[in-house]
Amino acid sequence: MSLIENIIRPDVRELDAYHVPDSAGYLKLDAMENPYRLPEDMQKRLGEHLAHVALNRYPVPSYTALKAKIREKLGVPDGYDVIVGNGSDELIVIVSTALARQDRRARVLAPVPTFVMYALSARFAGLDFVGVPLKADFSLDMDAMLEAIRTHRPSVLYLAYPNNPTGNLFDVKDMLALIDAMKDTGIVISDEAYQPFAQTSMMPYLPMHPNLVVMRTVSKLGLAGVRLGYMSASPELLAEFDKVRPPYNVNVLTEAAVEFALDHIDVFNEQAASLRTERENLSAALSTLPGITVLPSSANFVLVRLENADRVFEKLLARKVLIKNVGKMHILLDNCLRITIGTPEENRQFLDLFAACLR
Repeated sequence: MSLIENIIRPDVRELDAYHVPDSAGYLKLDAMENPYRLPEDMQKRLGEHLAHVALNRYPVPSYTALKAKIREKLGVPDGYDVIVGNGSDELIVIVSTALARQDRRARVLAPVPTFVMYALSARFAGLDFVGVPLKADFSLDMDAMLEAIRTHRPSVLYLAYPNNPTGNLFDVKDMLALIDAMKDTGIVISDEAYQPFAQTSMMPYLPMHPNLVVMRTVSKLGLAGVRLGYMSASPELLAEFDKVRPPYNVNVLTEAAVEFALDHIDVFNEQAASLRTERENLSAALSTLPGITVLPSSANFVLVRLENADRVFEKLLARKVLIKNVGKMHILLDNCLRITIGTPEENRQFLDLFAACLR
């Protein structure tokens, strides 16, 4: 037996590492990033702000000032706090770690297809993941979801709101019904990574539902490079999650950059509004192309279905256009491509190349 076989878990050895394609020289519309950089005057002021950060010191692990700005600027209810992480990915890991019991295998539930890290994080932590297929229109199959809750009694239910990669918002009444069904079983996490483009949130429901957790990130807002996620829940829940959070998990440059950005949140809100407009423009233009079905989206991307999606995707790659081929993620996504919303010029360029690939 080799060293690797002797020490590495078999299920880990079977996995492939997360692959991010080289995007140099490409029209990059594959990662749900905000295409707009900060205005030049803000770039200069941010540089001056970061120059005063004490890089020789560890972060103060309470992150008091950062959390205060998040509560003030991002709609956290009065009396509720947040914990922060290195992107929402780390927050998912924190949740999985806190729920990984030694006396029995806890279960994680989510409708599928959805964000892949729910299942991966559960697997890494030794939790069982149960996926419940969405309906063909990507809405929640409530009968199946409620049955899964009764049968599996999951410790956590993830509901991406809007959902990735489908882009749609689940019905709020359905979400509230699931939160109620989970009240004696576990927590429900409303993952709102795309909230700036949906303009709706489960945050106001936190005081009414002690088993509700709202998780977000500033990545889609326009700060993907600094990697900061945050989540809010009842003080009792946050206290338990905070016990397994690494003490210096957010670096001082990220902390300072996000504090600066939140003081200029109006700039990012204007960019989000522009992207919402571009989403509608791109969706309308795609709908005029032959053989293209555009699915409704409340995120900063659109999902389209077409025949021969694999071939069209390869043609786009040959023309140095990066989008996401999601067709192999789940049977419901067969022949689907996901396109991140870019600037007006990027979207025009994409439409021309996409139309050429269809011919």
